[in-house]
Amino acid sequence: MDKEAIKKELGGGAVFDMGKENTAFAKYFVGQSYLSMLTTDRVPVGNVTFEPGCRNNWHVHHKGGQILLVTGGRGYYQAWGEEAQELKVGDVVNIPPEVKHWHGAAKDSWFQHLAIEVPAEGASNEWLEPVSDEDYEKLK
Repeated sequence: MDKEAIKKELGGGAVFDMGKENTAFAKYFVGQSYLSMLTTDRVPVGNVTFEPGCRNNWHVHHKGGQILLVTGGRGYYQAWGEEAQELKVGDVVNIPPEVKHWHGAAKDSWFQHLAIEVPAEGASNEWLEPVSDEDYEKLK
């Protein structure tokens, strides 16, 4: 699928370029994602695009946390021990530090968000196990 068709699938409002295949972090994703780092100065901000069914592994942001700004399509966010939340354009997710979570696309939709790493001294990201197919398939 070409980038113009993907923009249409995202709702036509894709403001930022979807970037290139996210090969650097591919081992932490089920399915194909794309990454365009918008800035790495002071506050890292990445535009992440997920193909339908793509999601990242469970992970934890130590110290700083993360903020997601949904810019296209439909997806999910889930914190450990909680129900998954459906996400759509305009949603904002504030993820506190030390919360195990995942996010990604719905089975039938492309999904795009800005991922903002909240700066903090000693901040790091810990990648964990994949979201099970069984748990993912239960989502609407």
